[in-house]
Amino acid sequence: MDKRGGMDANQVGEPLYVCVHVQEFATQALTRMRSELTNLPVVVLVGDPPLEAVCSVNAHARRLGIVAGMTRAELDSFPGVTILRRSGTEESGARAALLEAAGAFTPRVEVQECSDTALVMVLDMTGTTLIFGPALHSVNRIAHALGVLRFVIQLAASTNFNTAVCIARSARKEPVIVPARTEAEHLRHLPISALNPTPEQADTLALWGLRTLGELAALPEVELVVRMGQEGKRLRLLARGEHPHLMVPEELLFTLEEFFTFDAPVELMESLLFALCSMLDQLLARAQNRAFALASVTVKLGLDGGGEHERTIKPALPVMQREVLLKLLHLDLQAHPPPAGVMSIFAHAEPGDRSKVQLGLFAPQLPEPMRLDVTLARIAAVVGEGRVGRATLRDTHNPDSFVMERFVVPTSTPGRDGTKRRAVALRRCRPPVTLSVRHEGCHFVSFFLRGKRYTVCEAYGPWRGSGDWWTPEVWSREEWDVRAVAQTDETLLCVITHDLLGHHWQLAALYD
Repeated sequence: MDKRGGMDANQVGEPLYVCVHVQEFATQALTRMRSELTNLPVVVLVGDPPLEAVCSVNAHARRLGIVAGMTRAELDSFPGVTILRRSGTEESGARAALLEAAGAFTPRVEVQECSDTALVMVLDMTGTTLIFGPALHSVNRIAHALGVLRFVIQLAASTNFNTAVCIARSARKEPVIVPARTEAEHLRHLPISALNPTPEQADTLALWGLRTLGELAALPEVELVVRMGQEGKRLRLLARGEHPHLMVPEELLFTLEEFFTFDAPVELMESLLFALCSMLDQLLARAQNRAFALASVTVKLGLDGGGEHERTIKPALPVMQREVLLKLLHLDLQAHPPPAGVMSIFAHAEPGDRSKVQLGLFAPQLPEPMRLDVTLARIAAVVGEGRVGRATLRDTHNPDSFVMERFVVPTSTPGRDGTKRRAVALRRCRPPVTLSVRHEGCHFVSFFLRGKRYTVCEAYGPWRGSGDWWTPEVWSREEWDVRAVAQTDETLLCVITHDLLGHHWQLAALYD
């Protein structure tokens, strides 16, 4: 394996470990959804006032001379610094996002414990050459996937697990790929701190005058074990890139969730949508890593003084456009505003299939689902939510009884012979048309409609209608489904009703 992407260790069975080192994870977890802070100095505080202390800083703050451990009073001497409080919930969400992105490459991902504020995870990419290409290609694809999530990371790849972990910490400019059997050569210039020793071990090695891993690796093994025990042997093997490691992978769960906390209650819709915009970007990026779209988004707003305000949007089709989801949330929150100031936002999304809906060649043109969702939401904001959608008949005998349901993209249902069933539309006559009917015994044989005489060929019924037992018209209406033919051979499929109390006939509906 070489740094240009060649890898003599690409043979079958050769292990490959890629270490992802996320420096100042506490800061990055907070700033990844606050894009306005990208080029500003940011520090993260932990503890209760007045004993607050700096636990993490970004690169801009570090250039000003701010380091971990500074108090809040010391920060007052650095103007223009943005101060944030550490959020365990946002760090958990950021950690889950990293693991999900890594899980798209391999199910074997281990998170390393670190004494500093970094997050370190190692991906076992053994045997993935035919899928992702050589080591350099794999590293670049991992870097791109995590970069989309707005993380600044450092990458190193090696056939030795611990070597990748040690080198990733110093790989600040570009990813480092260590060829097989050259681990000691790449490790020898690193400081002793790269091994993350305990304070006692660091003091002992410093008293001996050891500064680099090369100096530690050159010590005789027996004498080192006599003075430091088995821990000394372990440190020496780590410095030589020869220490074995039993990998313990994390259990990867795919959940699309994000959390955002405000420093003060937010009442302006613009500020709320600004935060939701960043959260949707993260959710869409995470879903795209798994080739999914967002089928629904649920937003829970934590309110000032306690309580939650929950809203859910569900487009007609899974969506990958942030603008569509943001507009739907905007219209929904305008129609159902939170009753108090918002302190936090929790967003949960359900993944959906990104496949397109394929209609028949001669099927009628349908409106674009994304534009239709926004249009329906705008209409609902004007006329009311219960008055927009698709009319669906209710399961009742009461005539003209229907409810409005949410619009969905129609799908064709195949019949028993495999052919697609044709949808039959029933057009109600409002108001019903009065008919003159000719009887023969208990049956009617013909009727007149708009000056034409129609002969009844088939009639199915009668069915008694109403169902409202508390009214005087209970079961006083009879319906027939009729096929009639005019003298001009015009066929009419219709619904004819007979009012038993008023003794009159009417044309109620026509079949298309």
